[in-house]
Amino acid sequence: MSAPDTALHFQDALGIGRAIRQGTLTSRQAATHFLDRIERAGALNAYSVVTAERALAQADAADRLLAAGIVLGPLHGVPVAVKDSVQWEGTEATLGSQARAGQISAGTAQALRALAAHGMVILGKTRMTEFAFGLSGQNGTQGTARNPWDAVQARAPGGSSSGAAVAVAAGLAPIALGGDTGGSVRAPAALNGLVGYKPSTGLISRAGSLPLSDTLDVLGPIARNVADARALAVLLSGPDVDDAATLALPPGCVTALRHLETRAPGPLAVLAPEAWPAALGEASLALWRHTLDQLAAAGHTPQTWTPPPGLSFDRMAEDNSLVLAYEAYRYYGALAEDPAQPLWTVVRSRIAAGGRIRQADYEAALQRRDADIAAYARAMQGHDALLMPACDQAAQPLDAADLRHAGLGKLLRPANFLGAAAISLPAGFDGEGMPIGVQLLAPAGEDAALMDCAAAVEGVLGVEVRRPEVGAWGL
Repeated sequence: MSAPDTALHFQDALGIGRAIRQGTLTSRQAATHFLDRIERAGALNAYSVVTAERALAQADAADRLLAAGIVLGPLHGVPVAVKDSVQWEGTEATLGSQARAGQISAGTAQALRALAAHGMVILGKTRMTEFAFGLSGQNGTQGTARNPWDAVQARAPGGSSSGAAVAVAAGLAPIALGGDTGGSVRAPAALNGLVGYKPSTGLISRAGSLPLSDTLDVLGPIARNVADARALAVLLSGPDVDDAATLALPPGCVTALRHLETRAPGPLAVLAPEAWPAALGEASLALWRHTLDQLAAAGHTPQTWTPPPGLSFDRMAEDNSLVLAYEAYRYYGALAEDPAQPLWTVVRSRIAAGGRIRQADYEAALQRRDADIAAYARAMQGHDALLMPACDQAAQPLDAADLRHAGLGKLLRPANFLGAAAISLPAGFDGEGMPIGVQLLAPAGEDAALMDCAAAVEGVLGVEVRRPEVGAWGL
């Protein structure tokens, strides 16, 4: 394999798209390269289903269209991985659970149809936390995707879109589509040194994707940089009659996302430490302070932002868990209550707990959510985004009770409860070389301002480019 080919798996998606359009790379060559790496890296457990035959057929179609002068967009011919919950007709969709083993999708999710319609090549479906219910990424029945940043000890890959992030981090896909109900795109992105973008509710159709919570579920990209994440979101965004949330989002939100604006240095809202829903470990706190110093030196003048009375990030994290558990039980409670079903004990108990939540408490939480969304939007007037930590610590060794990464949920879930646009960005590494991230939040519908701000912040952070040592997995 030549040196240029070796570098291909760590190139960004837009760069691969340019090479395909310029004729220095074919879509089939790109697909073959990634499929070869996937086959050799089975020990990473990143994929649940590899659709090699379909992928090569899509790549050949993309090359034929390009030869005819037809370009379907900036990601034409680019390989992509999708979370197991995103259905594709004729392929297995287990939602990370052995209780659904062998279930073949009878239809295709709108998001996957959009990927194919824009010329992208779907490499396969990626591993995930069982029923998407957990942020460490641990899966006790199907096996846990291996965080590639530690070849010695098994650490949390982040969840629930665990395999999607592992695939991108290890060079098994240039970009991936995940889902985020309580941090499930941002957690794996942050723990793998990647960008994870949770769009506003309604930006991307969820039709045909297996649910966890109708109120909170969104789909979003896991990518190497902000530009790639934005490009994939633009490709997928827009109204869909099969997902009412997309019809409720003002069309201007989608239109604005398509037009990048360069942000000059200026004030940036920074969540006051006393409002953090979780305390940071030593390494995360040091990187947080370094981040603020970098932004200040670049002229972004971080300004401490204190939530208005009643807008508690800690309480919103708990309310998000309540709504999530209540709605998840309506889908999967029967499975959780059936001892014959092969669910991981940890996930079984999480789902079962949703059955003990009173309807009155659930409805009260939804009322608080409406008030919180309005209060946050008012308080953020004049600011593009709010900066806050994404990780209280880097990925830690897996623990049987799956409690070691609880702080991730406390930091990430408030954005879901607010229906907000949110993005995690790499901030650096701890003393053991494990990635740590920060995140930006904007009010619901303000995705364009968020992504403009994220591009500016990404440029300032200038995190050292490192790649995980993947030789231990035959790569």
